[in-house]
Amino acid sequence: MSATQHLRPLLVAGVLLLLAACANIDAQTTEYVGVPHAAPTDPASVEVLRREPARPHDRLGEVVVDASTEPPPPVTDIEQKLREEAAKIGGHAVVVVYDRIQPVSAYVSGPLWARDVETINGRKLKGIIIRYR
Repeated sequence: MSATQHLRPLLVAGVLLLLAACANIDAQTTEYVGVPHAAPTDPASVEVLRREPARPHDRLGEVVVDASTEPPPPVTDIEQKLREEAAKIGGHAVVVVYDRIQPVSAYVSGPLWARDVETINGRKLKGIIIRYR
């Protein structure tokens, strides 16, 4: 076996790691004004819900998550980001109210007489952070 045959699997593995590293998750949290401010909670104890629970609770704020789609991060990473952001403001759960893939930006290429407009899609999630009474 030649040296290039030995290096080829390493090169493929390196490229795959590089692509996985390009997956991006950003979050912005907004605390509501006039609600009780709680101490941070443990992210591992925060629930990610798809509908409002029947259990009595207070709304503490909102979290908006922007995630890449090319390559997409694992769903577990997105859920972990929601948990971390909710825990920062004392949430016990985050209720996901919006989860869509949508255009987030665009770029123009080509000469003036034959321009092309390409959109870039991203995943947007919005969650309401709640604390049980």
